[in-house]
Amino acid sequence: MATINAYLTFDGTCEEAFNFYKSVFGGDFPMVGKFGDMPPQEGMPPISDEVKNRIMHMSLPISAETVLMGSDTMPGIHDHQVGNNISLSINTDSREEADHVFNGLSAGGKVSMPLSDTFWGAYFGMWTDKFGINWMVNYDDPAKVQVH
Repeated sequence: MATINAYLTFDGTCEEAFNFYKSVFGGDFPMVGKFGDMPPQEGMPPISDEVKNRIMHMSLPISAETVLMGSDTMPGIHDHQVGNNISLSINTDSREEADHVFNGLSAGGKVSMPLSDTFWGAYFGMWTDKFGINWMVNYDDPAKVQVH
């Protein structure tokens, strides 16, 4: 069964914000990835030193069922605005479930990242639905997920 978590987006303050959230909720960060950790992407300019230190993804488990997730924007690629700084992130139990959720909820909307295999081992996609709500879907294939 799918689970839904809040995914927050920041303009360079993600790590600071998550350290603040950690001071309130406790716990540890099972994943902290920076844009500098990404392999070079075809069609993308080299990443500047300032952007390399921005957070690509981090997470903080709040309970057994809830994980607060977040990232910084990448200047020049994503604009940070109030209203587009939160997405709902759906974690599925299979690729088929991810396909079903992605195809269903993105119908009539705008896909920003087609569902595909990623360098971090997940099957992942992003879109804005026809009502203006930002979504992500993620399937962590146990055979491919990298432990950080």
